Amino acid sequence: MKKKIALVSAIIIAAPMLYSFCGFYVSKADTTLKNKTSQVILVRDGNRNVITMYNDFKGDTKDFAMVVPVPVTLQKSDVKVVDQGLFQRLNDYSAPRLVEYYDENPCDGSYKRKDFSSNMASIKSVSLGSVNEDKAEREYHVKVEAQYIVGEYDIIILSAKESNGLKNWLTDNGYKIPKGAEEVLDPYIKSNLKFFVVKVNEAEKKKLPGNFLRPIQISFNSPKFMLPIRLGMANADGDQDLIVYAFTKKGRIECTNYRNVNIPTGNKIPLFVQKNFGAFYDNLFTYQWNKENQDVSFLEYAWDVSPQNFMKCDPCIATAPSEQDVVQAGVWWLNKDWTDYSDVNEQEEGDGTSPNVHFTRLHFRYNRNHFAQDLMFQVTPNKENYQARYVITHPATGSFTCDAGKKYLQDLKKRRRGELNELTALTGKDIETWQNMAEVKNDGENVKDAAYASLIDQSKEERQSGNRSIAGFVLLGAAVLGTGAFMRSKGIV
Repeated sequence: MKKKIALVSAIIIAAPMLYSFCGFYVSKADTTLKNKTSQVILVRDGNRNVITMYNDFKGDTKDFAMVVPVPVTLQKSDVKVVDQGLFQRLNDYSAPRLVEYYDENPCDGSYKRKDFSSNMASIKSVSLGSVNEDKAEREYHVKVEAQYIVGEYDIIILSAKESNGLKNWLTDNGYKIPKGAEEVLDPYIKSNLKFFVVKVNEAEKKKLPGNFLRPIQISFNSPKFMLPIRLGMANADGDQDLIVYAFTKKGRIECTNYRNVNIPTGNKIPLFVQKNFGAFYDNLFTYQWNKENQDVSFLEYAWDVSPQNFMKCDPCIATAPSEQDVVQAGVWWLNKDWTDYSDVNEQEEGDGTSPNVHFTRLHFRYNRNHFAQDLMFQVTPNKENYQARYVITHPATGSFTCDAGKKYLQDLKKRRRGELNELTALTGKDIETWQNMAEVKNDGENVKDAAYASLIDQSKEERQSGNRSIAGFVLLGAAVLGTGAFMRSKGIV
């Protein structure tokens, strides 16, 4: 079968993406911000970490701040702002993808080639001012470790001896703390973490074009490789999604305190899914998440994106991240002065100047009842390529009057029934759920006898028949075991 691949990006989450993965919003007056979906970039080698946090909140930015726990006192040189387009480029490139194949008509051998360029779908993808340090420590047991301006942000680094003190400091400085924040602040204070408090500097923001805030990037050394998500649950509204883009020298990252599962990939699904791939993948992810008891780390993409590696995906749905993108994401070893080897990981002797970069995309969905712990990670030596991809196949066109053509139509019907069954298995949705989509005619298709809408009943019968067969085997097995037990009780065997 000749084939050509067309690429369609997935709409992973329809909710607004908020800068919220490891902290909570604090707000003035009665304004409430809810955390739904977050994106974060992690870069890790040895004990060095670079974390970039994406923000995309709506409303009047002068009224909002955010609190993030960090393991050390960050200096101004440890904080920077980056181009927010970096996150879009990483998401576009690593998102689950749809792959198209085209059948050839066996009667004439013709193969209709097509321009696929139109098939690319887009991803639906206040000043704190000077702080009185003596008063903060004396009245609130809160110490101001550092304060400075970076880009459009005022930043204060705080340490605290008790959650009440930190809560009262924030409240007395005009911020309304989310209900439950005190409870989740306490473990971080007991662990001697600092608090990175960020607020928009309106004067600096006005100097920037457009009404948006750039992502913040922080760098620090710590033996712990983690994301403190518990604090972000303080003002969570139901389930939250987190997309992690990670870069390392050695290989994939994986979660160490929750199970790691590969999202299903390579499945053949009905052609009509192309018209609403985002809804398909959202149903698939939700169903798989529930099947895994809602406490799992899903792998959606892993690949070697080193500058010297020209094959960075198969297929690619967008331009692979450039060396400039990767360096901006925090991969310092690509932009390193190699006269200084002080931060080279001791376990990588002989690999001192290696420009290796491995990219992992993990997808989490969490809430207060699941994921009671912060996310802990490790870098692994696993360099195996992986990507979430789903396959649709366009039928051949033309006449099918030859014997091979008639057989092709029979095989097409069988294949399409299998695709319908696969759709149900992946999403957990009854086949009737897809009835309306199945009835929409696909462009250029003329195989009426093999139309999906006409095959739904047969597909449903096949699934029911399969379930009856499984139930029959279970009953037969139970009967055999029961008979054996009866015979043993009577001394027959």
